[in-house]
Amino acid sequence: MGGTRTRTAVGLVLDAGALIALDRGDKRMIALLDRALAQGRAFRVPAGVVGQAWRDGRVQVNLARFLRSEEVEIVPLDPPLARACGELCGASGSPDVIDASVVIVARERRAAIVTSDPSDLRRLDPSAQIIAL
Repeated sequence: MGGTRTRTAVGLVLDAGALIALDRGDKRMIALLDRALAQGRAFRVPAGVVGQAWRDGRVQVNLARFLRSEEVEIVPLDPPLARACGELCGASGSPDVIDASVVIVARERRAAIVTSDPSDLRRLDPSAQIIAL
């Protein structure tokens, strides 16, 4: 991923399906990331999403390289974000705190969400900008 680029205000938030697609070398996902980099976009990945996708760093070379790159911010699930996720789950009837973290991070950063499961995220926020894989 390397190199310093000027970033736009809008980035991409990736969910576990996006990370898994990257890890598997999905051509659509790689093309999407390449286009985003060319546009100067940054990537955000909530920490819980990393936990959902991470299994063995010795074999997940693509994923490990991506997560280490300077264009990626891993967003911790700190107390304010955790509370916001709980509130969103309560309001939407969803039990998935990690999906809620994806939606909230995207809202806060005015970012689009890259996902393989748009229906769950739309349940949390029907107005979210979703890029479906």
